[in-house]
Amino acid sequence: MIDQARQAAYELLAAVRSDDAYANIVWSGILTRHDLTGRDAAFATDLAYGTLRWQGFYDAVATECSSRPWQDVDDALANVIRLGIHQLLSMRVPDHAAVDSSCELARSLGYDDQGRIGFVNGVLRAVGRRSAEEWQAAVMESRSGDAAIAAVTSHPEWIVSAIREALDVHYGARLTDGQVREALLANNTPTRPALAVRRGHRDAVPDVSPGRWSPSAALVESGMPGQIPAVREGWAIVQDEGSQLVVQALLAVPVAPPESAWLDMCAGPGGKAALLADAALEARVSFTAVELHEHRAELVRQLIGADSPAEVMPADATTRPWGSRFFDRILVDAPCTGLGALRRRPEARWRRQSSDVAGLASLQRRLLDVGLSSLRSGGVLAYVTCSPNIAETIDVVEEVLLHRDDVEVLDAREYLPQVPQLGPGPHVQLWPHIHGTDGMHLALLRRL
Repeated sequence: MIDQARQAAYELLAAVRSDDAYANIVWSGILTRHDLTGRDAAFATDLAYGTLRWQGFYDAVATECSSRPWQDVDDALANVIRLGIHQLLSMRVPDHAAVDSSCELARSLGYDDQGRIGFVNGVLRAVGRRSAEEWQAAVMESRSGDAAIAAVTSHPEWIVSAIREALDVHYGARLTDGQVREALLANNTPTRPALAVRRGHRDAVPDVSPGRWSPSAALVESGMPGQIPAVREGWAIVQDEGSQLVVQALLAVPVAPPESAWLDMCAGPGGKAALLADAALEARVSFTAVELHEHRAELVRQLIGADSPAEVMPADATTRPWGSRFFDRILVDAPCTGLGALRRRPEARWRRQSSDVAGLASLQRRLLDVGLSSLRSGGVLAYVTCSPNIAETIDVVEEVLLHRDDVEVLDAREYLPQVPQLGPGPHVQLWPHIHGTDGMHLALLRRL
């Protein structure tokens, strides 16, 4: 009988590749369907997510061991082999168990002929003759420059180039290949889920450790965050510490009183909006959250809470659906490539293309310009992306400000004094390998 944990891991890979599914959304359902809990669920999660993260490296290894062109191997068989390689190179699974279970998985998928089962067996036995370190050296030797870094860190080459440029810009000098690899490898390291504890509920969230930088952050030590009573009750939100920090920075900037209204222009799925709504209620100002898609707007409503006076508006923020109203504080958490969240969304690196950037940057510029035009004099706007890509961050801000003379860029570092190594400013870039957060980018802008 086929091992349920391996079957579950295979189903996740197939759903991501064939159905364009998001791993974090479908995974809990797959675990439930296979009745996996405890150590079995942990094994399946390590196998599935680890294979997604390291797919590029494993493909490079398989290319060296395959008797046929790797790109010609059909998707299902390739996923079986990738799962086997992960067990051989990255998990404490005996070689014979990794090979035999992969052959059995292939048979369960209908590959019952000796040729294809023999192919799986042959590739994996060839992989098992070297250690992970030996394969990394072999892959590096067969390539050069960013192509080599892309292969051994398991990223598309365009992402390697984008991360290298961002590091160079934010730290003022061209970094070594080793430093670039360090930044990229952080995307392959699983991270403990973080919670944002909502105002007044700190004592209601036991059995968690504090975050590194945010006073509202708590790290989940074990188990699924959704099973924590405080999360089910709405007292805490599953949210990376970097996302909490950009909201705190926006709230920390002085704005001349009286304040009356705040706005979140891209509110879904609602984590940052919920924190802003809590703060708005305490500050006795109105809060409006705009989200393009109705189903995501409903998620925003659920996170903010039914008792909140906040207004949730399903609309296109680029059309200024709030009309002639002006706001004291605005958050523009713009749609982006998500390159800063690859450790939590490993499949995004294979889904996004460099050609996506131009369209996203155009949308980001429109959102930022509308936001600035809706900001009252003396008000402050936070432009945020979960991507360090310069084309989506600094370039967007600079291009919008070329056409405006009524905005100043604040030094965002001043509003996150507890966070070290933020670079020269005025923009703030958080990094997984430096700060242990998602790669959030923050620019703070004041309307003059």
